[in-house]
Amino acid sequence: MTAQPQARSAVFSVPPYVGGESKITGINRIIKLSSNEGAFGVPPGAAAALRAAADVAHRYPDGGSTALRHAIGTTFGLDPVRIVCGNGSDDLIALLIQSYGGPGSELVMSAHGFLIYEIAAKLAGMVVRKAPERGLTADIDAMLAQVTASTKLVFLANPNNPTGSMVPSGEVERLRQGLPADVLLVVDAAYAEYVERNDYNPGTALVDATGNTVMTRTFSKMFGLGGARLGWAYAPDSVIDVLNRTRMPFNVSGPAAAAGIAALAEPGWVEKCRSHNSRARAGLTARLQNVGLIVYPSEANFILVDFANAVRAAAADAHVRTRGIIVRNVAAYGLPQCLRITIGTDDECEAVAEALTEFANLHG
Repeated sequence: MTAQPQARSAVFSVPPYVGGESKITGINRIIKLSSNEGAFGVPPGAAAALRAAADVAHRYPDGGSTALRHAIGTTFGLDPVRIVCGNGSDDLIALLIQSYGGPGSELVMSAHGFLIYEIAAKLAGMVVRKAPERGLTADIDAMLAQVTASTKLVFLANPNNPTGSMVPSGEVERLRQGLPADVLLVVDAAYAEYVERNDYNPGTALVDATGNTVMTRTFSKMFGLGGARLGWAYAPDSVIDVLNRTRMPFNVSGPAAAAGIAALAEPGWVEKCRSHNSRARAGLTARLQNVGLIVYPSEANFILVDFANAVRAAAADAHVRTRGIIVRNVAAYGLPQCLRITIGTDDECEAVAEALTEFANLHG
């Protein structure tokens, strides 16, 4: 047999990541509530910026995303020098793991945290230690108990995907204080724009107060640019230096940067989307609870519904699919009894509420 190139064994330690489905065979009208995309699509100004960017797509973009970083800094009151942009926040998460992890080191995360942490860590040869959660919320004491001399990174999604749970800022501070100084804490605040609680901080305060904390953010949710792939990190100068050394040149496309700048400037967009999300999320939660379904509290643009067991969750999934509705099976997160449902438009929320009410009435 002819010898063939062999990939590193770590490559085969994880299954390929599978995103939310977008099609159902035989059904043309689809309501996609599987990927936590923004309910109202692309902001008008961002759509216009994408169209205009087509005329200069033959030019390489600014490799340092200078204008975009300044727009982010102005919007959120942050120093643009301490911001680095990427091809989605996944890009930056993987770079942090590659830069600060590696074979023989460990990454700590909560039991039902975002899968990308585990995938990227294992690809980098790291050992992943998962801390049990309490009520599907990250347990700070349990996470600290997982830390060993080999721990190099701790990841906390806040709010968390797929549970929607949130850890108050005081508890996140306690996590940082309990970690060794040489352990990098990464706070993934992909859903920060949806949170309305006054005991929440997306991570900026800790980044400013310490030299060993990073906050990651995304344009994929509130700003409706999931297809453009655009994310950013706010970090200490030393971490920014590392990320700028390890990221690929031109890792943010010109069209994506232009769309991001325009999305940040869209008048009233965040307020409109946040208000709709809070109202629609509460309404859908109440509708499903009224027919006996368990819905976990969420601070994000989705809810997690518990159907008691994997068989019943699969049956509910199959039922809504007959209505052209796609939700997210989260068995890969260790929650086979649950389905995650994105908060869409009012009509989309009404459709999924009707479908699951019908399911509950038929199956008890």
